[in-house]
Amino acid sequence: MADKKSNKRIKSLSIHRPFIYGTTARPFDPLRNPKPPGIPDDHTHSWEVFVKGVDDTDITYWLRRVQFKLHESIPNHVRIVDAVPGKPFSLKETGWGEFEITIRLYYVSESNEKPQTLYHHLRLHPYGRTEEEKEEMKNGPDGGVVKSWNYDEQIFNEPYESFYEILTSGAMPASSMKGGKGGGKQKGEKEAKMERSEGGVLARSAMIPLTNRGPEYPFSRETEQCEIEKLKKALVKVEEMTRRTKEEMEKKEKRLKELKAEGAKA
Repeated sequence: MADKKSNKRIKSLSIHRPFIYGTTARPFDPLRNPKPPGIPDDHTHSWEVFVKGVDDTDITYWLRRVQFKLHESIPNHVRIVDAVPGKPFSLKETGWGEFEITIRLYYVSESNEKPQTLYHHLRLHPYGRTEEEKEEMKNGPDGGVVKSWNYDEQIFNEPYESFYEILTSGAMPASSMKGGKGGGKQKGEKEAKMERSEGGVLARSAMIPLTNRGPEYPFSRETEQCEIEKLKKALVKVEEMTRRTKEEMEKKEKRLKELKAEGAKA
């Protein structure tokens, strides 16, 4: 008999879980990335598309299957990857062209949630906001590897109680409990406080690393703050450009009025 909790949602509650999706492409190179036998001559890159947890944490407790829809010219272009605990959802291919990949997420049955669709553009060639960024990617120490990764957060609104327990069970280790013990607070004991250990990611939680841990783990609170600072500086530049444009427009409007007045007198 099914658990009654599975049919009861927790009202006014939203819970989110972070994840990463994207592609990693490597140009074929005799030394760093030799082309395997049997690969067509016109294929210039090997690439991988994936959905995984931040810092490679397991996300199969809420995600059971991912469907990748590739370009129709690729044999068996609709691929299904089922969950393997502790492993990312990924598939590897080779090719020469860029295209849009449709990624469809299927959640565990306890969630009773409908699948969600994401779209991601496969990038094989260096990209960036400036030519310098493109050159840096092209001539980097990793041999021209092109990473197009996206950080996202899956939001579950008013989850069922049974699914909420799955999402949060084990989110914090017992060693992180400071203060009270057992089921309640005893006399003279401090309120139990949850603390993350070593600033890292914990299973079944919404935490991300506090600091940047290298190119393989680019998403952290530190990285987030760097991006925020960049946006703040960009905003200052935009406001300055807006101010100058406004001043120029005011000067032109003033001059236009003067010319109209002179024309009326003539």
